[in-house]
Amino acid sequence: MTKLFMIFAALWAAPLWAADVQIIDGDTLILKGVTYRINGIDAPESAQKCVSDRGKKWACGDAATNLLYQITNRAEVRCDKLAVDPYSRIVARCFADGQDVGKIMVAKGMAWAFLKFSDEYEAEQNAAKAARLGVWRGESQAPWDFRAKRWENATQTAPEGCPIKGNITAKGKIYHTPWSPWYKRTRISVAHGERWFCTEAEAIAAGWRAPYRR
Repeated sequence: MTKLFMIFAALWAAPLWAADVQIIDGDTLILKGVTYRINGIDAPESAQKCVSDRGKKWACGDAATNLLYQITNRAEVRCDKLAVDPYSRIVARCFADGQDVGKIMVAKGMAWAFLKFSDEYEAEQNAAKAARLGVWRGESQAPWDFRAKRWENATQTAPEGCPIKGNITAKGKIYHTPWSPWYKRTRISVAHGERWFCTEAEAIAAGWRAPYRR
């Protein structure tokens, strides 16, 4: 067996765990076709900007998404189901190579501890705030407030106040919430089978999915 063939054989045999994981944003992933919302955290939305210690805006939503990708990329990922949220996503505690993914995200300052629902990562958040890491570098809007504002603005102009866009692309049926980075440039053609939804749960039930980021 040649040395080159041995290298290719080793690569072929190696577990490519990233192929089983798609990243939606900094707190949501799809593992082997199942959507999981990571328990106890709320990461900045993909289109969200945060403020640095110098008052400059930076793409914290992209940074959170990229960090979750880095944590899970080529790692052995597992998610333990805890509950099901109103959007039919499984709320789970997820691990990458045995490390608690939610804890890492909060400890690095790339997600808020979702204290409204769980105090599991409160200590990690306090440490990240003290060290001024990630979103704690400046005064940044919490993602739940960011979503609420985008939703309020979008419902004012959406048909029947239902602001979620159900788009059909070469990659399938994809829905965009008002906080999606593609929301403003997505146009809906009802004549071509595209439609508007009032809730994410409604979109998912109709066969649409959230867009993958990584």
